[in-house]
Amino acid sequence: MNWWDVEIFFDECIDTIKENPIKSAAAAGMIAAGTAAFIFAPPLGVAIVAQVGTATASTGTLISTLSGAAATNASLAYLGCGALAAGGSGIAGGTAAITVGGAVLGSSVAGAAVTIAS
Repeated sequence: MNWWDVEIFFDECIDTIKENPIKSAAAAGMIAAGTAAFIFAPPLGVAIVAQVGTATASTGTLISTLSGAAATNASLAYLGCGALAAGGSGIAGGTAAITVGGAVLGSSVAGAAVTIAS
């Protein structure tokens, strides 16, 4: 691949973006929101699970009584359908759930914003 091929590739990408502004904005919103959700998954997980007053950790302790890293890990594991030892997806599953939710929300909002603007 030489420089000319790279230039043609980027020209085609720019043409595609110009021809499909709604899809392009939705993709950009999905990437941006998914990245933000992944970065902020721990505090988002705690905030989401805090709304469920009866959520319990895999030890049986109410998550609302925990603090710090224990609350973060228990919240993410709760969102991941339970701890790995209990057959759930654990912390990774909770982080993935928040990331996917953020990406879907971001693409929806970006697509709607471009649709309204055009």
